[in-house]
Amino acid sequence: MPKDLNYSQQRAQEITLLTREVLLDLPAVCTDFLRAIEPTTQPLTRYAYACDLRLFFQYLQSEVPRFAGKAPANWTCAELANVTARDINMYLEYLSLYYKDDEAVTNAELGRMRKLSSLRSFYHYLFKNALINSDITLLVDMPKRHSKPIIHLEVDEVARLLDLVESGEKQTQHQKRYNDHTRLRDLAILTLFLGTGIRVSELVGIDIDDLDFDVGGFMVTRKGGSQAILYFPDEVATVLKDYLLARKAMTPLPGHENALFLSLQNRRISVRAVQQMVKKYATQAAPLKKHLSPHKLRSTFGTNLYRETGDIYLVADVLGHSDVNTTRRHYAAMADERRRMAARKVKLREDSEEKPSDDKA
Repeated sequence: MPKDLNYSQQRAQEITLLTREVLLDLPAVCTDFLRAIEPTTQPLTRYAYACDLRLFFQYLQSEVPRFAGKAPANWTCAELANVTARDINMYLEYLSLYYKDDEAVTNAELGRMRKLSSLRSFYHYLFKNALINSDITLLVDMPKRHSKPIIHLEVDEVARLLDLVESGEKQTQHQKRYNDHTRLRDLAILTLFLGTGIRVSELVGIDIDDLDFDVGGFMVTRKGGSQAILYFPDEVATVLKDYLLARKAMTPLPGHENALFLSLQNRRISVRAVQQMVKKYATQAAPLKKHLSPHKLRSTFGTNLYRETGDIYLVADVLGHSDVNTTRRHYAAMADERRRMAARKVKLREDSEEKPSDDKA
């Protein structure tokens, strides 16, 4: 990759190359579809579409007899038009449990919704461009999504989490051997999640040059590709400065010189490495809360910010949600509790002990 590209641009190029590999297994019209949506989508979105379509065509080839005799790469629009609503409904059921390389794969409601959405976009494109006579995906109901409570850390759990990183308690002997090398880095990463609500994909892309302690913020490339400045409190600034002193003593591998957070191999830290690190510490700090992740730390920040301000638009802006309804859906339960609290504050009558007696002499 050219050295003058930043992390986000490098990732975009890498994902574009991965998408081209997937397209080799798909009908030729899929390339036209992805090219058509390029102006309004990001590389990662198009890659997800390509992977979703490949999985669907692989299902048809292996599970539906009339599609078994020909590789999907050779399918024409006429063959795509032969897909029925029943085929798609059976596919959605298949997604709930199937095997890949002898490993069980499951898709919950959100996963099935996304994959059906990919199919709908593709078939809408085919129909809109008169490549098929009807859009069969419109006859398939979108899986119903059940709302789930926001999982976040309470104040004492946050304190315990950060204390565990600093002290190295509850770590195995193997983990303790690396603690001296990773303690300041891990503390800085966790503090950034909890203090700014940053996404993990945004965090791993931070360069040293993105930090500006004079304004108390740093530049990030958001999910949609736009750039924004996230501001951090003094507590985060202190931890970052401590880490930067240790970071100066590191010798990054070529191509990773400007990365803020490095792995033990002196490369830019990966999303997966951050996820594993967060899981390790969060499980120790809050053992009753399962599947804690960077996103749950982000939710902790959002929850705290909403509790302090009650401003859903501010929370949406800071978290980088393009649609405030996304934020409102996540924090609906909290908003409902605030409305209940408001109702309890309103008194229509005095308390009984303060009212005059109704007894007559």
